[in-house]
Amino acid sequence: MVMHHVVMRSRFPAVVDEVTARLTAGVVLLAVLLMLALQQWWVFLPLAADFTLRATLGPRVSPLARVVSRWVRPRVPALPHPTAGTPKRFAAAVGAVLTGLASVLWLLHLATGAAWLGTAVLVVAVVMAVFPALEALAGLCVGCVVFGWLMRAGVVPEDVCLECADITSRLRAPGATT
Repeated sequence: MVMHHVVMRSRFPAVVDEVTARLTAGVVLLAVLLMLALQQWWVFLPLAADFTLRATLGPRVSPLARVVSRWVRPRVPALPHPTAGTPKRFAAAVGAVLTGLASVLWLLHLATGAAWLGTAVLVVAVVMAVFPALEALAGLCVGCVVFGWLMRAGVVPEDVCLECADITSRLRAPGATT
């Protein structure tokens, strides 16, 4: 019996619009700031789900990214700024890990009442405010920077590095997404 392996292609686009990514980070920042101000830690749960969807299946299935693409981005007059999608996907995965961790810590805090768990949730919440603030306001994607460090350290294969280094070929490729 011959087994056939099915390789699923990522739905994450090879090229994304930097402006849309920054606007999405701005919406995440607003959600986290409201969560911090109102101490509504349950907001980590839908954020974790959204980051996970975005990292695994791409921005087209992320409710937050879809809202930004449909309602916010058309109102911003800036021209599209194409950037490599792979580092943005990595950044979304970092967001998924952090918000997932915060969700687990919050649920454990609810179950046990342990004060240190509440403090840990607050620490992750502050990090989750700083990272999207840097991207939204300064254009500095922390996940993308870490991705670059991992490429230079040889943790991320060179072919991924070459793929990210030359996005101009993708702009001419059929199916390129901005």
